[in-house]
Amino acid sequence: MKRNALINTLVGGLLLISASAHAEAGILSCEALKEKIATKLEGKGVDNYTLQVVSKDTETKYRVVGSCEGDKKKIIYKKEKAGAKAEE
Repeated sequence: MKRNALINTLVGGLLLISASAHAEAGILSCEALKEKIATKLEGKGVDNYTLQVVSKDTETKYRVVGSCEGDKKKIIYKKEKAGAKAEE
């Protein structure tokens, strides 16, 4: 009986640790997410674009391609004209 209680306690503790780690892993820094998005875009042959980090409350006509820092900010994608220098 004591062994089952010990196993249940250990499993419960591991689940809590796992849930906590998963929650923290879900909060991406904006720069890390911006790099991931840029890598995907470049892998698809997309060029002449800008990714910009803005407050989640910022209204924009541009496409929102991600949210970061616990949904406090968002990343917007702007397609630039061919030949224009893309900023990051």
